[in-house]
Amino acid sequence: MIKQYIQQNTGVCLSQEAENKLEVYYRFLTEENAKYNLTAITERNEVYIKHFADSILGSIAIPQNATLCDVGSGAGFPSIPIAIARSDVRITIVDSLEKRVNFCKTLCNQIGVSAQFYHDRIEDFSKTNSERFDVAAARAVAPLSVLLEYLAQIVKLGGIVLAYKTDDDELASAQNACRTLGLRFEKAFRFVLPDDSKRCLLVFRKTASTPQKYPRGQNKPRKQPL
Repeated sequence: MIKQYIQQNTGVCLSQEAENKLEVYYRFLTEENAKYNLTAITERNEVYIKHFADSILGSIAIPQNATLCDVGSGAGFPSIPIAIARSDVRITIVDSLEKRVNFCKTLCNQIGVSAQFYHDRIEDFSKTNSERFDVAAARAVAPLSVLLEYLAQIVKLGGIVLAYKTDDDELASAQNACRTLGLRFEKAFRFVLPDDSKRCLLVFRKTASTPQKYPRGQNKPRKQPL
C-alpha cells in the first residue's frame, strides 16, 4: 500500500532494495527508541505512513542529483527515507542532540546510505556552510517564519527551502521573513496520507543572498520572529 501511495503521489517507484532498507530502518528505530527517545510512533503501519511515506513525499520538490540538508533531523526524517527512495539525492544531517546524530550514523551504516553528519546548532552550522545546499528541509521543527530563518542561509541562490507543514495557514505571517531572507514562496504541494491525515509541503525559492546575520543566535528567531 505504501509503495503504491508513494508512486502515485511522487512518481517514485521503490525498488526491492529500498523496501528492504525501510524494513531494517523500522526494526532499528523501534529497537533503539527507548534508548534515544526518538518518536512516540512505533506501531509498524503508523511508522510507514507517518514517518516513511510522509518523508518521501518531499522528493516531489527535490531536483535530480540535489544536495539536501536536513535540519533538526531527529531520527532521520525526512532525509534518510528520501535518500533510500532517491539514491541520487546526497544528504547532510544536522541536529543539536548528539544522541540523535549517533542514531542516524549507526542506521546509515547498517542500511548503506551515504550521508554527512553534524552535531551542531543551525545558527553555528550556517556560519561555515552559507549557500552550500540545493535544498534545505525540516519537519516538525518550528513555526514557519522561524524555520525559514534557520534554513535560508545554507541554501544556494536558486535553491529551495522545503518546509513540512500540515497546511499553509502560516504563509501570511511569514511574508516579512521571506522578504528579509531573500526567499520567494513558490508552491504548496498538498497530500492526504493513507491514514487520512494531511500534509502540506511549502516550497520557497532563494532569489537573493540571505544577510550574513541570519540565522540569529541566542534563540532570537523564536523569541523575536521576523
